[in-house]
Amino acid sequence: MARPDDWIRQAERDIVHAKESINIEHYEWSVLAAQQGAEKAIKALHYELGGDPWGHSIFKFMENLPKRIKVPEEIINAAKNLDKHYITSRYPNGFASGAPEDYYIEKDAKEATDYGEKILKFCKDSISSLRKETE
Repeated sequence: MARPDDWIRQAERDIVHAKESINIEHYEWSVLAAQQGAEKAIKALHYELGGDPWGHSIFKFMENLPKRIKVPEEIINAAKNLDKHYITSRYPNGFASGAPEDYYIEKDAKEATDYGEKILKFCKDSISSLRKETE
């Protein structure tokens, strides 16, 4: 069973974690939590559609949605931006030297959290629309 509602609930929690991480200046964790929240949200949408999403590219998941789901360019760009952080926010070898905490700043975290929230809203709205179609 796919359980898209559970995926959405966890996505929401990830976005909350992203915001809270900003408050304690753990910007790399904020960016990662925003990416993870967006990834879970788009996977929820795919599960709602009967799919079995595999992988981690939010952008690719957006590209693979059925044509009847119109994805605004703003959401595509948010997905592309968050995909850039999937590795670099977690691993020191994402940079020539130093650790992710040395490179991520508050602006990065706030931007990523904003992108994550937008993707989450898009996915929740899309799921809601799909459910109304089947009522």
